Amino acid sequence: SFCESKFNFKKCKELCLNFIQDAMLQKQWKRAAEFLTFYVEALEKDFSREPVGVSEIIWRIGSEILRHHPNSSVKEFNAFIEPIKTLSVKRYLKVCLEHAFYLLHNGLIDEAYQNLSLAESWRFGEQTIIQDKEVKLIQAYMGLLDYYKWSKQKNILLEHGEEEFEDLSVEQEMHSYFRKAAVNLKEIIKMPGVWDQFVQCYVDMLEFYGDHNEARQVLNEYAYNPEFPTNPNAHVYLYQFLKRHGESKKSLISVLKILHDIVPSHELMIDFNTMLQKSKKRKRRRLGLEVIFAVLDYAGCKENVKAWSCLARQVKQIVMSEKHLAWIKQEWNSRKDWWPAFHFSRYLAKKNWQENESLSYEKALVAGILLGRDCKYFKYVSHKGCKAQVKRFRILKKFVNKHNPVYLRISD
Repeated sequence: SFCESKFNFKKCKELCLNFIQDAMLQKQWKRAAEFLTFYVEALEKDFSREPVGVSEIIWRIGSEILRHHPNSSVKEFNAFIEPIKTLSVKRYLKVCLEHAFYLLHNGLIDEAYQNLSLAESWRFGEQTIIQDKEVKLIQAYMGLLDYYKWSKQKNILLEHGEEEFEDLSVEQEMHSYFRKAAVNLKEIIKMPGVWDQFVQCYVDMLEFYGDHNEARQVLNEYAYNPEFPTNPNAHVYLYQFLKRHGESKKSLISVLKILHDIVPSHELMIDFNTMLQKSKKRKRRRLGLEVIFAVLDYAGCKENVKAWSCLARQVKQIVMSEKHLAWIKQEWNSRKDWWPAFHFSRYLAKKNWQENESLSYEKALVAGILLGRDCKYFKYVSHKGCKAQVKRFRILKKFVNKHNPVYLRISD
């Protein structure tokens, strides 16, 4: 009765939405559904001339509830979403996409494709032009599903061999899916944006048919087009492609250098450091030291044994040769105020020792060189040791003690 008057309708609507939100946050899907039913019924009693604009609210809330409601089914979701499409003409294609995602989540590939196909053919005056980007997304996801079907046929062909398909039916069907997928995937990746999945699928097909030049062009465009947003994955895909096809180290290093500038802590920086260390060029070896120090600046890499091993190996080589000590000094000067607590505390020494002795050894070597034999981390690890590691840690202590004057020069 509170909602009967026009004066109270707005308050009632807001109150009901608050109840729905509260129920959803607490994952009380049945309670949320009851309030949504009341909300829709209350709207039917609204005789005000002001537009309520609730179709999107009902769509988003209703979809979320039906995805989580214990008694919900695909049939009920379909019955809910179809009227929403006609109520939300301005968002018709977005609703269609969400419907397709729901069907895909439930393993209904053919039904999802059919829904996308119907959405692609939808026309509604100016709204069709306004929703041009959504149309391209619809087509792109159709391309993704065509790729999925192509991939299934490819696996059948590779598993059983071409001789079992003398009628070429599988190959013909594959090529049909390829043509349809290629058209739509190629179209979407021309637009500035992040299209990782679409690019990967398109390149996979191109590589399968041996069109490596086209694949390289697609990946180069995706990585280097200035109109596209910065995307680390674009450089990862290009690097992986070049590596698969035996490109020169110069090309690989060029790609990883850009990735380093974007994400210094990326897992591929270990490969990058290894390549740089094997180079005869002094400039590249210097960059390698910078790269591996940068990796270990990040909390997510603190216990990366490979990273510590790379750093330990390089600083040991530099100290033993007594060449390029300034490189270590330059990197250390910007870190000496925070790395000791970040990496080389006694607490971390104890923790690392208990969890991974190999990690402890690599870190202790670096700590000994950078901070000297009085470093808490170095002292704890070097005084521990087990029978299997006695020789290793004896060498560690001997090395640090011998080169301690070098440590003083580094810290000068």
